[in-house]
Amino acid sequence: MRILYFYRGEQQVFDCDTTQVVIGRPRMGATPVPDLDLTPDLTVSRPHARIWREGSDYWIEDLGSTHGTQINNSEIKGKGAQPLYAGFLITIGETTLQVAGLPPAPPHSEADDRHSNLTSYAPDVAVTALPTEPQGQIAEALVAGNPDAAFIEATATDAGATTAGQRLSLLYEVLLKCGTLNDLDDLLQTIVERLVEAIPDATRGALLLRGGENDALLLKAFRSGEGPVVSETLARRAIRERIGFIWRRSEQPQEEPVGGSILQYRIESGMYAPLLWRDVALGVLCVDNPQSSTVFNENDLRLLLTVANYVAMVLANQKLQEDLRRESALKANLLRQFSPSVAEQLLSYGSLQLSGERSEVTILVSDIRGFTNLSRNMEPIEVVELLNEYFGRLIPIVFAHSGTVDKYIGDAILAVFGSPKKDPQQHENAVRAALDMQAAMEKLNAERAAQGKATCQIGIGIHSGEVLHGFIGVLDRMELTVIGEAVNRATRYSDGALAGEVLISPQVYQWVWKIVEAINKTIEAKHEGTLPAFRVTAIQDFETVQ
Repeated sequence: MRILYFYRGEQQVFDCDTTQVVIGRPRMGATPVPDLDLTPDLTVSRPHARIWREGSDYWIEDLGSTHGTQINNSEIKGKGAQPLYAGFLITIGETTLQVAGLPPAPPHSEADDRHSNLTSYAPDVAVTALPTEPQGQIAEALVAGNPDAAFIEATATDAGATTAGQRLSLLYEVLLKCGTLNDLDDLLQTIVERLVEAIPDATRGALLLRGGENDALLLKAFRSGEGPVVSETLARRAIRERIGFIWRRSEQPQEEPVGGSILQYRIESGMYAPLLWRDVALGVLCVDNPQSSTVFNENDLRLLLTVANYVAMVLANQKLQEDLRRESALKANLLRQFSPSVAEQLLSYGSLQLSGERSEVTILVSDIRGFTNLSRNMEPIEVVELLNEYFGRLIPIVFAHSGTVDKYIGDAILAVFGSPKKDPQQHENAVRAALDMQAAMEKLNAERAAQGKATCQIGIGIHSGEVLHGFIGVLDRMELTVIGEAVNRATRYSDGALAGEVLISPQVYQWVWKIVEAINKTIEAKHEGTLPAFRVTAIQDFETVQ
């Protein structure tokens, strides 16, 4: 059995000499063990599905996967064993598979009826848009979803072996380029040019994609000696009706008005095929000829539709990769400010918006005492090492207490509690984090002193108040920030804290007075004068307080 599978633009081939293949991801102790491992596709279950052969027949069954299994975009999970025929595409998670050497589907058979809810890889819309039903081996190839066979048989009889070779060569080139995609624009341009070459009566061609809020048609590639030639009316008809068709001006009713672009570009005959992916039209692929004697045939349309299907698959895969890259960049950026669990939650629930709101948050500022004098006598590499160890010990503590890191200011950390998610325990969480941070610094200093390295101490100030907080920037470079007087006030308490101290403002103390041991004191602020403060020495267990 040979299986071709595609994941995020990479094509691989799986070969085996057994009559059954279990597909999925491995898990220690789980059975059956997958023969075809689709790692790193994390949307694939362990195991996911199996394919097996009985004589000349092939079958597939979903093994109770989480995200299901699709044949030509139709779900088969919970439906038991399903037959496989030539041209059927299998979707497992984000991976697309195709089994080589499958038998053609017998037309009008019981097996056909079982697949009445499935769309053949050579889609039904191609056939229904044709003026007559295909006959003989061509019909069987189309029903079986084997367009290559249809093209070879048809062109060998009505256009000669040269045309058949051109069409088959085009299909292979499209597949090859789809599997080694480096530049999408180059791929689309190549496809249009080769398509015009492979269809004898085509002299011009174009590919357009839908885009923008006004659903504009964006020109991505074209082949013409006189500039882009497209009838937007016919292109939008293919998109709207989601079918491919042949249009001939000579067959249009005389009373029906002809579009301006048709007259301008002298379009006498044309073919239009939608770029369909999961029943959504992503754009349109078209060719035409200004000669009235030109007549495109059914086989030309089948070729156009098949190429359009491949292009749609590539476009969908490209968008998926772009979305994944954007999400990866966004996640990496979020991990600078949030714990992994909070970052995952923000991504999962779609909570990220470039906006702000006003509400009360609690702000913690940690600063190294005497850092300027300390670093003056150290080598740059030693300073970097000290800061890395310092941040490496303290940031996880902020995350562990549901805090986020707003920014790093030199040797200082500005952390926020109660944003972006509201937290009724924000005041207590900030105080607990501060005490744990001081304890972590004592341990770090002991370790560094034992190694003969420089040590430092921090002072921490905490204040709460109303601020404007939210995400600013662009989607893949957004950052949470807080703006307001409360930020400045928290900095004043940090400046007033001695080495090893945690100072909180009265606005914080009023929330945590039941659980902390604190000493009254005052600090001198540069602009505000004397400020009341509380030096937290310990926090009591909840049970003791009760």
